Amino acid sequence: QNFNFLKILIFTFLYFAEMWYQIFLWALFSSIFVHTIAGAICFATLRQHKYGKFFPLLIIIMGVLLPLTSGVVSSAAVAFVYRASGYQMPPLYALFWGIGQTVVPVCIGFTRILATL
Repeated sequence: QNFNFLKILIFTFLYFAEMWYQIFLWALFSSIFVHTIAGAICFATLRQHKYGKFFPLLIIIMGVLLPLTSGVVSSAAVAFVYRASGYQMPPLYALFWGIGQTVVPVCIGFTRILATL
């Protein structure tokens, strides 16, 4: 079968479940990626500390739990708006919505940390 690259560019998600699932997966994996990097930095910094070396484990667990709770709801809300309005969602939009669910909390957390310094 001949693989046509243009089919990927034209392909869109039509149904709520496939929109929600794609947004959720991007949010989950981007959150795991960001929290794994943060956990590695935390481990490198606190490896000599008696209890601090266990904090990276908590960071990685939160990187999985947050998308499984709030990410499910926010992905469903975005998919519901697209489905209710009759719009089709290109896969690139699902990527932006999913990664955006990770970027926005990271930016908010970063500004809150800077405010305490």
